[in-house]
Amino acid sequence: MSVTTYPPGPSGAPLVGNLLEFRRDPLGMMLKTARDFGDIATLKLGPNLIFLISNPEWIKDLLVTNHQSVKKSRGLERAKIFLGEGLATSEGELHRRQRRMAQPAFNHQRVAGYAETMANRASETSDHWSEGETRDIAEEMMRLTMVISGKTFFGSEVDSVSEEVGKQMAVIEESYFRRLMPYSELLDGLPLPSNRRLNRAIKRLDEIMHTIIEEHRKNGEDQGDLLSTLLMAHDEEGSGMSDKQLRDETVSLFFGGHETTSAALSWTWYLLSQNPEAESKFHKEVDSVLEGRLPQFEDFPKLTYTSMVFAESMRLYPPAWVLGRKLLVDYEVGSYTLPKGCGTFVSPWVMHHDSRYFPEPFEFDPMRWTPEAKASRPKFSYFPFGGGPRGCMGEEFAWMEGVILLATIGQRWRFKLSPGHQVEPAPMLTLRMKHGLRMILEKRRTQEATQVASRSA
Repeated sequence: MSVTTYPPGPSGAPLVGNLLEFRRDPLGMMLKTARDFGDIATLKLGPNLIFLISNPEWIKDLLVTNHQSVKKSRGLERAKIFLGEGLATSEGELHRRQRRMAQPAFNHQRVAGYAETMANRASETSDHWSEGETRDIAEEMMRLTMVISGKTFFGSEVDSVSEEVGKQMAVIEESYFRRLMPYSELLDGLPLPSNRRLNRAIKRLDEIMHTIIEEHRKNGEDQGDLLSTLLMAHDEEGSGMSDKQLRDETVSLFFGGHETTSAALSWTWYLLSQNPEAESKFHKEVDSVLEGRLPQFEDFPKLTYTSMVFAESMRLYPPAWVLGRKLLVDYEVGSYTLPKGCGTFVSPWVMHHDSRYFPEPFEFDPMRWTPEAKASRPKFSYFPFGGGPRGCMGEEFAWMEGVILLATIGQRWRFKLSPGHQVEPAPMLTLRMKHGLRMILEKRRTQEATQVASRSA
C-alpha cells in the first residue's frame, strides 16, 4: 500500500494540531513556518489540512493558470451568511456571469469620475480637525472611506446611512471570527447572544440595502454611482440582476471598498510618522504637484512617490494578509501531490516579507517601487489585491482612492504618534490595528502658505 507523503511542517498538539498557535499569532506562525520549511509546508488546523505555498510561480499557478482547480476557502464559504452570493463568495458560472456584468462599474472612465468625490470628502473630513489635538486616525480613515463608499457606490442621497451600514458590518465582522473555528457550524442555530447580534445586524443591513435598491429602481436613471451601473447591467440573455443579487454585490463592494483601503491608509500614516525622510519627500511631492489645490484625476499619475509610499505600506502591512483556496482535484506542487479536498494558503504577508525579493523586509523603503526595482521581481512576490480571475475588481479604484486621500490630507496635515501608544497588527478579515492609531495632529505650512507669509513680511 502506498503512503501519501505531505510536505514537512511544524509539529502540533494532538487533535488540534497547529490551531492554537495559529489563533494566537497567525502572522508570526505563517512567517516562521515559511522560513523553517521553505516554499511549501503543511499545517494542521484542527481537522483541516492546509498547505502554505510561498513560491511566486506556484502562487501564480494556483491563482491564475490552474484557477479552475480550486474554489474559495472555508472562510469565505462561512462569509456567505452576510455577503450572500456576491463576487467575493460565488463560484463557477455564477461568478463568471456576475463578474462580466459588474465589470463596467469599474471601467477606467467611471473610476476616474470618482476622484473629485474622494478629494472633496477627504478635505471636508480634515476641516473638522484642530491643531494639536489627538485623534484615532484609524477610526478617521474608516469613517472617511465609509462615506466615500456610500457616495460612489450608492449615490449622494444615502450619505446619511453610510455610517449605519458600517456599524452593522462591524457587528457582523466581530461575530464572523467565531464562525471560522472548526465545528463552529454546530453553534449556528443555538440562541446565543452572539448569534442574536449577528442576525439583527444582517436583518438591518438587508433593510438598508433593499431600500437603496428600490429607490434606484424607481429613479430609473444613471445617477453616476456603481449601483446604477449594476442596475443597467445585463447578461448574454438580456437578464439583469435580481434584488437579492444586487444586495449581495453591493454589500460585498461596500465592505471591500472601505475596509481594505482604510486599513492601508492607517498603516501608511503610521509608517510616514516613523520615517521622517520619506515623510518629507512625500510632502514635497504633494506641494509641488498640487500647489495648494485639491488633487484631480489628472494628478494621480504625477504623484509617483506618493504611489510608491502607498505600495510600500501595503507590502509591509497588506490588508488582505492571507488568501485561502480549497482543492477540487489532486494538485501537484513541486514534488508533492496535494490531495483533493484539502486547503491551501497563499499569504501576501509571508511573501511581502521574504528577503529573497525584499532585502531587509521589515524596513520601510518606498524606493523598492521604482520601475526598475519592480521589474526585477517576480509578479507574485507582491500581490496585495490577489490575482487571476478572482483578483480584486476594484484594484484601480483602491489605488486611486489611496493616493488621492494621502495627497489631500498630506498637503495640510502631518501626524505624530501619541506618546506611549502601542501599534500592533490585528489580523481579522483585513489587517487592522489592534489598539487603533492615536496620533497628534499638526497643521503644515505648505509651500504656497510659506511664500504668502514671506511676501507679507
